[in-house]
Amino acid sequence: MSILIGVAQMNLGIIISYFNAKFFGDNINIWYQFVPQIIFLNSLFAFFRPENFFQILLLLSALAAVPWMLFPKPFLLKKQHEERFQGQSYARLDSSDYPPEIEPHSVSHNHEEFEFSEVFVHQLIHTIEFVLGAVSNTASYLRLWALSLAHSELASVFYDKVLLLAWGYNSIVARSIGLIVFISATVGVLLVMETLSAFLHALRLHWVEFQNKFYVGDGYKFFPFSFASLGEDDE
Repeated sequence: MSILIGVAQMNLGIIISYFNAKFFGDNINIWYQFVPQIIFLNSLFAFFRPENFFQILLLLSALAAVPWMLFPKPFLLKKQHEERFQGQSYARLDSSDYPPEIEPHSVSHNHEEFEFSEVFVHQLIHTIEFVLGAVSNTASYLRLWALSLAHSELASVFYDKVLLLAWGYNSIVARSIGLIVFISATVGVLLVMETLSAFLHALRLHWVEFQNKFYVGDGYKFFPFSFASLGEDDE
């Protein structure tokens, strides 16, 4: 169940990346990032059960998705760059004229050469991170499984070694003490500590394994609000 939740949530993250690319009109990211990522992730975790032929087909699809992610995008960005500036010797451009993979400072106002190696290395790192993360990120969802095991074991220990042990004595005092200890341990450890631990692990899964599928952070620079920076007119 933990693995199924992990694969489903990572698929959702990749689908969100499609809507990001669609919003910005970035067809290259749709066809050469979103599509192979969906194929790779689902092919990788779908060949545990099917028949032999289908297993091989899914495995080959996963392998084919890796060069699909790696090679076409840098060459297409280079071609796009050359078509955009063909016949231009001088152009004043702002950051909106470049795709996210190309930093504005890499092309000066006199139209320097396209930094293909920089774009290719960036795409190589992104591909390696996704391929390795498809396995390691999914395995991270086993934290939920481990937490459920720890919760059930602790509940069993408190029940067997505290409540039942105290109930074995023919004494109201002993039974009362055992009941108080059992309730305190259940509330303190299982309902507080275990719940907090599960929340923190789930928060990490959202931040690391889910959001890295679509969040880039290439938008506007964050400027915190400050009263000291307000002018007299603003006041």
